[in-house]
Amino acid sequence: MAKPSRTLTLLFSLLLVSGCGLLPDVEDETKGWSAQRFYSAASTAMSQGDYEKAIRYYEGLESRYPFGSLAMQSQLDVAYAYYKNDQPEAAIAAANRFIKLHPRNPHIDYAYYLRGIVNFNRNMGFIARFVPMDTSQRDPGSVKNSFDYLKELVVRFPDSRYTDDARRRMVYLRNNLAMHEIHVARYYLKRGGYLAAANRAKTVIEDYQRTPAVKEAMEVMIIAYDELGMTELYNDAVRVLALNEARGTFDDLDEGAEEVSLGKQAWDFLELDEN
Repeated sequence: MAKPSRTLTLLFSLLLVSGCGLLPDVEDETKGWSAQRFYSAASTAMSQGDYEKAIRYYEGLESRYPFGSLAMQSQLDVAYAYYKNDQPEAAIAAANRFIKLHPRNPHIDYAYYLRGIVNFNRNMGFIARFVPMDTSQRDPGSVKNSFDYLKELVVRFPDSRYTDDARRRMVYLRNNLAMHEIHVARYYLKRGGYLAAANRAKTVIEDYQRTPAVKEAMEVMIIAYDELGMTELYNDAVRVLALNEARGTFDDLDEGAEEVSLGKQAWDFLELDEN
């Protein structure tokens, strides 16, 4: 079979390259739109759950009208659109950009809040939204990030409309982080890493006071010190646990318990058995 000539091959290649030019140009539907029309179209798309279209309109508005008030609002709204469209990194990046560009905006607290919510729900994961599961066994990275973002909101904007909800979520996240340490500690117990287990449990007692995980941390320490032959520490841990159980110290430490103060270092390990 004869090979095609170089001339025919070249002509075919040129047709492929310029093929798109043979097709009629697709007309830009937003040509001539005002900023208000962009924003209205984006809002309609959001209400209909078409987040990709909303993102396109928000970004189109900012591109064509970068200095108007609606462009500023679009920079915040697009962060939420990214969040709803399951693009957490883009959502956080958009919120961070808004915070950097508009630190005095009256809605700046929402940008801080949204960052925390994005990571809060990222930790839950798709399956966990529908099937009950222990999220404290997941990677704690997004939990820590969410806690830090929400804490920044609470510290900077204590009177924000979002602060009460942020505080409640922080309690949940703090409990979650504490239980993650317990899971790691129990893993070390199973592997015979008793000193590592004791240290993880001590971290819970020192860093996550007044969480439900403290009781389990004491129980882990008792097992670990017993296995290590650390009699004095074992006896101290047994005594502290028994004393606080008798006092009912652990009874009110449920998942929804409110923290007395975000910055207060209460219930230190060395003061657990004070009279």
